[in-house]
Amino acid sequence: QVDVVESGGGLVQPGGSLRLSCTASGNIVSPNAMGWYRQAPGKQRELVATINGGGRKNYADSVRGRFTVSRDNTKNTVFLQMNSLKPEDTAVYYCKYQSAVFPGGPPYWGQGTQVTVSS
Repeated sequence: QVDVVESGGGLVQPGGSLRLSCTASGNIVSPNAMGWYRQAPGKQRELVATINGGGRKNYADSVRGRFTVSRDNTKNTVFLQMNSLKPEDTAVYYCKYQSAVFPGGPPYWGQGTQVTVSS
């Protein structure tokens, strides 16, 4: 069992910045992948950014150049630095942890943190 807890959401004006954090605890194995997804009202959950244990990153086209994902492997923590925020970035942001040890493992999700971009 793995627990995933996010923090750092809130209300920010367009053009502003926020930093999200996510820590996984419990039965953590390496290698693993952690990442961020988001879900806006009435829309499906979508990938924002992921990072594996070796630091390889993947971004959605809509956030590339504005968001930066990073991780601290010693603390099983992943961060999402969000700059130049737009109203369309408003969503609940979810963190995911998943083992990459063959043959892979189930995904574990956090409870989500609300990000609202509005003036």
